[in-house]
Amino acid sequence: GLPATTTVEENTPAGVSVYTFNVTVSPLSSEGVTIYPTIINSNPLTKAFDITPVVTTGNPVLDYETMPKSFDLQIFVEDTSGRTDLNTLTVQVQDKNEPPVFQGNMAIQSKIMVRIYFMHWSFYLLTVGREKFHSVATDYFLNITVTDPEGLRSTKTVNINIINTNDERPYFTTKQRIYQIPEEQSPGTVVANITAKDPDDEDFPSRLFYSIQSSETYFSINPLTGVVQVARRIDREALSLRLNPNISVIVRVEDSPSGGQASEMEITIIIEDLNDNPPECNPSTFREERNENTTVGIFLLDLRNFCKDIDVDPPNNLFNFTGLSGFGSNKFALDSMSGRLVMTESIDLENPANLGAEIFSLTVRVQDIAWPNYSSNFIKVWYEQILCTSFSSKFKMLIKYGFFFISAGSSIGKVNARDKDWPPSVITYSIVAGGGTRDYTNIFWINPTEGDVKILARLDYETTQRYLLTVQASDQEKTATVSVTVNVLEVNDEEPVCSPNFYSFQIPVSLAVGTNINGFRIVCQDRDSDPRSFRYFINEGNVNNHFTFSPSAGSNTSRLILASRFDYDSGFDTNWIYRLRVYITDDNLLSARDKTTDLIKTGTVTLSIRIIPNPTTVITTTPGFTLVTKRENLYSESAWYVPFVITLGSLLLFGLLGYLVLLLAKCVCTRCPPACKKMTKLNTVFDGEARDPGNKK
Repeated sequence: GLPATTTVEENTPAGVSVYTFNVTVSPLSSEGVTIYPTIINSNPLTKAFDITPVVTTGNPVLDYETMPKSFDLQIFVEDTSGRTDLNTLTVQVQDKNEPPVFQGNMAIQSKIMVRIYFMHWSFYLLTVGREKFHSVATDYFLNITVTDPEGLRSTKTVNINIINTNDERPYFTTKQRIYQIPEEQSPGTVVANITAKDPDDEDFPSRLFYSIQSSETYFSINPLTGVVQVARRIDREALSLRLNPNISVIVRVEDSPSGGQASEMEITIIIEDLNDNPPECNPSTFREERNENTTVGIFLLDLRNFCKDIDVDPPNNLFNFTGLSGFGSNKFALDSMSGRLVMTESIDLENPANLGAEIFSLTVRVQDIAWPNYSSNFIKVWYEQILCTSFSSKFKMLIKYGFFFISAGSSIGKVNARDKDWPPSVITYSIVAGGGTRDYTNIFWINPTEGDVKILARLDYETTQRYLLTVQASDQEKTATVSVTVNVLEVNDEEPVCSPNFYSFQIPVSLAVGTNINGFRIVCQDRDSDPRSFRYFINEGNVNNHFTFSPSAGSNTSRLILASRFDYDSGFDTNWIYRLRVYITDDNLLSARDKTTDLIKTGTVTLSIRIIPNPTTVITTTPGFTLVTKRENLYSESAWYVPFVITLGSLLLFGLLGYLVLLLAKCVCTRCPPACKKMTKLNTVFDGEARDPGNKK
């Protein structure tokens, strides 16, 4: 029944028979066919038909409006004897009147204008006015019916979803504009929590980005949370803040990391003055010389002229004078408010009761009025003229205090003796007692002719605070001695020693802010500093200021605290291992004396912290690779000279060996005994003469 032409209606369901044909097998092929009738090709190409017999498959659906109107199917068959046949079946698709059908996905449309297609007509659904869609309903449902000329109709529901566009600027919800914080807050301290909203996402949590536009660097802001934190040390006594303690910061919020809508707000942070500086006296050590029998009640010194407190605001910068003490302090009086020092008792050095009272060492405490009542000590030394009665000369002592940092060979004072005899004799000086320790026999040396006292070894306040020297003056006939007291002032020459100085631990990424990390505590000691004098700084490795110490100053123990949470999801944090370099200084501004950078000692502690991610966190790593180089010896046909050179070299080597063997054989034969030599055969010939061996004639 092939070739043939048949017809089928459009949209015919799968499995409907289209055409029936027969296959006759050749008598030579008793076993039937090997290849059953098969559609090996179609024009145009389609999978809409199959042979069982020829039926529609339903994939794709025969649509008169969208598919070709006719298909040529080539059908092939072969029997067991190898005979084949190929014929064509033409299938024509007939149009059928159907109701209108909406094309495309009309269930949800996300545009304001919706286009509806039907056959060759086009319909447009337009908005008729502009509305603030974020303040009214955002979903609209429209029932649309379309009818063809023959009365067939179709109805479809259209869902119009209004898309919210980024046309509104975010606004700040934080109303506070002025904040106050004390000075000297550790980095990471929270100053303000700035919040904002985006009208475009009023009912949804939107991602906003915060930044600081000001040029000042005292503060930083978390770009995702808006938390303003202290970024570095804030010293109210610094010149810029002393004149104006108000810091203005411009905070900017954006609804996109680059571009988009943005708003700005100015906040003012007022830095409060703390009583963190003790009063200072410059100089801190005084020297004065008075004659004996000085009038009682005479004004000696106004200490307030030499002392000040650099704190800015009262009562932090107010102080008084207390604690007058030391040898001879009962002979003086001190006004605590004015700092005026007066003598209350006359001193007669010739009076046996005043023996040894030629030098007075007075200690005065200068103390803050405000808490925590920091204080400093300074020493006032009086040098009195001494009248020696052992012989007619005056022995005058001028000695000043020695400090630890005075180098060996430096002069620390001078003695002077005078001889009233005429003509005056030459006076020589010597140290006859004192001035030694267990480790050093002689720490001081005196110039025998000038009386200049010098230091020969290192002075250490922590070992010996005072030296008593006996200096002798001699004119070759008579001698006189005087006691010299050398007080060693304490200076900051020892650095803090902390335990442990290295520590390594792990913490989870979800650790709460404010947690004492692994219960870690650092304990520090310093031989020459008060336990309240320590400060703790994380000088290296504290990326994004996640870590801080509490307390950051004023104690010899401190704990490691998590100051801010980790944020790896947004890319704000990238480090999973933090190596912190912690510096511990012993300044703390508590000691008015020696408040110079070269006298501040620093200890160090190293901390290694590994952040343990959540099990669901994916850590991006860069894949590594190893380059392996493999070398092989491959013979190239173009290198013909290689075997030639090898062969020639082998022949020369064998020839040389043969020659050496020959020489060796000759050498052996020449050195063999006669028995092994080759015998020579002689042919005798009678020459006509004979001799008798017995007859010698």
